[in-house]
Amino acid sequence: MYGSIGDLGHLARVAATPVDAPLRRQRRASARGAPLVGIVRNPRSHRNKGKTPELADCANILVETPRSHTALRATLAGFAERGIDYLAVDGGDGTVRDVLTCGAGIFGDDWPPLVILPKGKTNALVVDLGLPNAWTLAQAMEAIGRGKTIVRRPLAIDLPRTGELVHGFILGTGAFTRGTQTGQQAHRWGMFNSFAVGLIIVWCLIQTMFARSTNMWRKGTAMRLRSDGAELPRSRFGDPSERFVMVASTLERFPLGIRPFGKQRPGLKLAVIDTPLRWIVALMPLLLTGFDAAFLRRNGVHRIDLDTLDIELGDRFTLDGEYFPAGQYRLRQGPELRFVVP
Repeated sequence: MYGSIGDLGHLARVAATPVDAPLRRQRRASARGAPLVGIVRNPRSHRNKGKTPELADCANILVETPRSHTALRATLAGFAERGIDYLAVDGGDGTVRDVLTCGAGIFGDDWPPLVILPKGKTNALVVDLGLPNAWTLAQAMEAIGRGKTIVRRPLAIDLPRTGELVHGFILGTGAFTRGTQTGQQAHRWGMFNSFAVGLIIVWCLIQTMFARSTNMWRKGTAMRLRSDGAELPRSRFGDPSERFVMVASTLERFPLGIRPFGKQRPGLKLAVIDTPLRWIVALMPLLLTGFDAAFLRRNGVHRIDLDTLDIELGDRFTLDGEYFPAGQYRLRQGPELRFVVP
């Protein structure tokens, strides 16, 4: 969102910097005729480029466009001091990730209700919340009046050695990272949202199905996965120190209606494929409908619900479209967040 943010340590350090004074938001709605809405606007988001902010001349709308993580955190602290009633994120999934990360030390477990204005290239969170792709701020303000919200909890990613924390909604590594690279190319070709997701899936399946064993699309990634101190299940196929793909998320619905974690449900969910057996890859379209069976688990397809996950990665991973370095991390669920919906 704000320059190069692939430095997970920098983003986490900014988020963890102590505040000078308590900045928990003050509830002042009863003293106002209209709700006070603070908007973090990312002018670099796909559908914001060259556009002016919506309703910027309204007295109860506070629009800020911070240009760095430090400035973003200062913006959120200022919103908390003003006692905003709603926090709007005008951007894509990456903008949401940065706002949640930089605001964690400010709002803690007491976030104001969130409004998501879908201006990014894929907007997976928007699909989960059931928002229209062209949802405007004016429509969101009408929805605020109706008072309907949905609760979601983001992923919280701990750096065990430092105690720093990053938030997001979809984490993936292995083949998922290669798919993310393909998606970036699709964006350059002018393909976005569910169409881009569909193209990425088809391209990745073709490459994995028909590539030679030495091709990067069929390579595993050094990976160790543990929960509550125990190694997660693994089949007998492939290098035992590697996995082909791992995806974790707390979202419940995904673009194109795919169900990588099986049936729709809340919580921290994990999907893992140990190694790209060609017949497993051939079944992938069926797997993405949520199909599950014991023979899949025996052959290296795992779907697991858990409270915490300790991961040790030999390669980088992606979090909501951004790359972060290899290393050791702990995943868990973050605070409950309320999102305004139509």
